[in-house]
Amino acid sequence: MIGVVGDDITGSNDIGIMFAKSNYITDIFNYQEWDLKSDAAKEKRDVLILDTDSRFDQPEIAYEKVFEATMALKKAGAKQFFNKACSVFRGNVGAEFDAMLDALEEEFAIVVLGFPKNGRTTTEGTHYVYDKKLEESEFRNDPMHPMTKSNLVEMLQTQTKRKVGLIDYKVIQEGADALKPEIEKLKSQYNYIILDVTDQADLQTIAKAVHDVKVICGSSALAEELPAVWTQKRNEVVQIDLPSYANDKGLLCAAGSLMTKTADQIQYMREKGAIVLELNSLQLFDQDKRKHLLHTLTYQIIACIEQGADVILYSSNDFETVEQTKKAGLKLGYTNKEISMLVSSSIADIVQMVIERTGQKRLLVAGGDTSAAVCNKLGVSGMRVLKEIQPGLPSCVSHSIPAILLVLKSGSFGQPNFFEQAFEHLRQQ
Repeated sequence: MIGVVGDDITGSNDIGIMFAKSNYITDIFNYQEWDLKSDAAKEKRDVLILDTDSRFDQPEIAYEKVFEATMALKKAGAKQFFNKACSVFRGNVGAEFDAMLDALEEEFAIVVLGFPKNGRTTTEGTHYVYDKKLEESEFRNDPMHPMTKSNLVEMLQTQTKRKVGLIDYKVIQEGADALKPEIEKLKSQYNYIILDVTDQADLQTIAKAVHDVKVICGSSALAEELPAVWTQKRNEVVQIDLPSYANDKGLLCAAGSLMTKTADQIQYMREKGAIVLELNSLQLFDQDKRKHLLHTLTYQIIACIEQGADVILYSSNDFETVEQTKKAGLKLGYTNKEISMLVSSSIADIVQMVIERTGQKRLLVAGGDTSAAVCNKLGVSGMRVLKEIQPGLPSCVSHSIPAILLVLKSGSFGQPNFFEQAFEHLRQQ
């Protein structure tokens, strides 16, 4: 079995679909709520992913979570391990990579961050997002982890005492027969070797060279190419029943991401004539205003869905309102993380009421924090990955009762028409 630790729920889905679309049975669980003893599906699973929701924790907390999750995967019988990190290195990458190596008593891992299908490439150790250096991309203004550097070796080295090295694209493009001995040579000098990725062909070469490495860290993209070179037997595909779809009712998209990609997707739906409602984040700090706002939006959404209309609910994402929200929260003693959690939990409260009142058990959520908050509110602690809609963006069905068909979207992934395609997917019987 393959064991994966993911630092957030959308990232866990992201790597999950890379295996699932090669017919690997893939399940995701909250690492604290998964229990080996009561896991009835363990004999019919190829990939187990444990979500630690640790990206925005303090490094020492993230370390403990990943250490514990890795030990659980080891106990479950995993033979190869992945530490799924953000594709732009946000979060506690050094602490989490170290935690996995420590738990496994290993001293070496391959690190591959490139994800060309979503615009992430690495050249001579410098990371790019759609051809812009990471420090010049929209991630420079990330409210939780502003990315002000682009060199991956330097970034990882500042977060770990282990030694970090690099193999650049020129070696990789000589082929797997050249890459594999280079990795073996450098293993004696470095604990982490970061590999350049300039295109999908590089990932295919890397997969051939590292398919038997015990620990791999980074984005999900390499996982798409590994099944083609693995020889291990897959389990027989198990059919899974989808929750019923009320075709006389509309669907809900709850978007809490502040990323440009999500804003573009909201605007696309607005131009298509969809009902788009804003959760004004400035009104969330006053309890009376928050209660009134959530009540009003909840019943607006319920009315629309009952009439067969799709609705996009989004938190304020224009620069001015986001800045005003941040200043208002900080003035009241909130941290950036607490402000983000307040917005996400408010969206989750609305989603829960809408699902309870409409009975529509199919849902689209945009943003990692928002997805985590919604899953927590709905009691979703585990899910099976189903089908890819766009690169790195799958659907999944919850293991909860009653089941829910979910699409949990990373805020920075997807084409402008993703919401439209996701709604079409959710309507399938």
